[in-house]
Amino acid sequence: MSEPYDHLLERYARLVIRVGVNVQPGQEVVINGLPEQADVARALAHEAYRVGASRVTINYEDLHLRRSAVQHAPEEMLGRTPQHQLEGIRAWRESRPAVIRLTGNPAPGLMDGLDPERLAKAQPVDLVAEVSPILTTNQVAWTVVGAPTPGWAASVGVADVARLWDAVARAMRLDEVDPVEAWRRHVEKLATRAATLNDHSFDRIRYRGPGTDLTIGLAERSTWCGGSVLSEDGVEFVPNMPTEEVFISPDWRRADGVVRTTAPFFLASMGALVEDLELELRDGTITEARATRGEAEVQQQFDLIPRSRHLGEVAIVDSDSRVATTGLVFKDMLYDENVGSHIAWGFGFPFSFDGAMELSSQERIASGLNQANTHVDVVVGNPEVQIDGIQRDGTVVPVTRGDEFVLGS
Repeated sequence: MSEPYDHLLERYARLVIRVGVNVQPGQEVVINGLPEQADVARALAHEAYRVGASRVTINYEDLHLRRSAVQHAPEEMLGRTPQHQLEGIRAWRESRPAVIRLTGNPAPGLMDGLDPERLAKAQPVDLVAEVSPILTTNQVAWTVVGAPTPGWAASVGVADVARLWDAVARAMRLDEVDPVEAWRRHVEKLATRAATLNDHSFDRIRYRGPGTDLTIGLAERSTWCGGSVLSEDGVEFVPNMPTEEVFISPDWRRADGVVRTTAPFFLASMGALVEDLELELRDGTITEARATRGEAEVQQQFDLIPRSRHLGEVAIVDSDSRVATTGLVFKDMLYDENVGSHIAWGFGFPFSFDGAMELSSQERIASGLNQANTHVDVVVGNPEVQIDGIQRDGTVVPVTRGDEFVLGS
């Protein structure tokens, strides 16, 4: 990290540690990232100790090692996580660490040319199966944040990592006099927006625009969320930074129509950029998927991961989005999902579904909340896509118009 960015990185770490995961005195902290992201990981560790963390652990995964495994490892070993790693994650239920995952692929083309089937099988599904129940039920405070690197900057198409840091700083409100206070105001705005949606008790949400006419059913137990949430221990935290969305987990059995993505996205699990994706859904199932780029990788995920053809999230993002104002395609889901309104296939969030925290995985599915070892957000909104809420009596209520949130205005 060059000298001019030391102060920026310090402000970044302060925001993530004090707002993102809200580290408590005496708490353990776990940071998961890549070797190329070490500067950010170390800054976060330093700030965590400053606020009183008892122990900080940094776990590095090497993408080059994964590529070698896809090329040469025995097929029966693909995707199998060492037992000690799985046991370490299970221990989180007792140790209750604050968990931070760094994102921003430093080598997005690294998996190009690999066998898509072996690449899909190399995904650590057993690891996801251990992590997801802990994080998605908020047993611990957790967050996902970006870590700028030269490789990520090159893939985004900016001049250098300094320009990427400028964009990240804008998206993270580091340009505010007091970023921590700015985030508290932002979180409050999103919470108010979610409450407005909940007050209307919509039965369905409809997206309409060029190439899109999709109606998604909500369950009576579905609840709009946005901004911060509480861990089991009562600690307020922000799961995604940045975040510009209000979102809900729908009834996976109720989705019909067609939808076209309005922004490219990077399918990280397959190492593939996907462009111009079109989906058809019938009775809650994705029945067709076409894309000008990345279609084979999307199909591979659908074929290999059970229940990945059902929706787990519906989200609304309007033109206030700080991420959208950067004008960049970050090729990273954390950022790119916040460019516009989106949907996601795969895992639905138990904390967005009343009573689901106490249900088993099969009971959640039976109640309408999808469960799967993947969660992929795809942007389907822009100023030409209108979003309506439909009440149980058929009354249609505008939610967005021209990319502006108008409900309750």
